[in-house]
Amino acid sequence: MRERLTDSDIAKIKEEIEYRKLVVRKKELEAVKEARAHGDLSENFEYKAAKQDKNRNESRIRYLEKLLKHAVVVSDDSREGEVGINNTVELYFEEEEEVQTYRLVTSIRGNSLKGLISIESPIGKAILGKKEGDRVEIPLGTETIHVRVRKIENTQEDEKDTLRKY
Repeated sequence: MRERLTDSDIAKIKEEIEYRKLVVRKKELEAVKEARAHGDLSENFEYKAAKQDKNRNESRIRYLEKLLKHAVVVSDDSREGEVGINNTVELYFEEEEEVQTYRLVTSIRGNSLKGLISIESPIGKAILGKKEGDRVEIPLGTETIHVRVRKIENTQEDEKDTLRKY
């Protein structure tokens, strides 16, 4: 599947790959060597744990490199008055009579617990490109919920946004 990423996402991914290759990889290899020196590998928990950590790091590097290889670059600029990437959106959920605020982000940064909704999520797909006042139907499995876009605010990417782990 082709992941939609912004230029900023790509820069963060490249930064993480470089960090993992230059810093984490060396540290993990050193930990494996040190644990191997403790003797019998069949009953050496430190060795097994160090190997797992090393393999986890290598797996993350491969995952990020594959992500970059198949990425589709999208702009984080949205049209004035339309919901787009990095916009903070206030939604009114009609059934619950509740207002919630989300920021729309690429899926690599999505974290619903922090109010960061992916453009690939059902809510993200439904509200992308909508305008203030629009009533939107969001299919959720066998149900459909209705929301109204109350407010759209152009916000910049937050430097504290982290990349999804897997």
